[in-house]
Amino acid sequence: MSQFLMSLHALSTDPGLVTLAGPVPDFDPTLPKEINGPTKNILAWTAGGGLALAVLGGLSGWALVAVGHNTERAALAARGKQSVLWSLIGAGGIGLTSSLVLAVFTMTSGS
Repeated sequence: MSQFLMSLHALSTDPGLVTLAGPVPDFDPTLPKEINGPTKNILAWTAGGGLALAVLGGLSGWALVAVGHNTERAALAARGKQSVLWSLIGAGGIGLTSSLVLAVFTMTSGS
């Protein structure tokens, strides 16, 4: 293994290999300002709408649990518990995905 690491070190420090690529121009990936604002608004509204729907799904799931237990319908209560669980999982997924998309978009937009 040390021979492999020594070979990699020799290749990375060789001055001849550094100049083979030539000068690399500076590139700053930015979006035009006309697109930047509306895209951020669309991403924020989509994430907010998805989270609002997940909250409504959780509330309706708790309502199904309450009705199922009060009317002694075990299947209805079980479905309500499943919908609460999936609403939590969905809200977590929406929150994580929207945060990642907004973070990546902010990094590339330059603002």
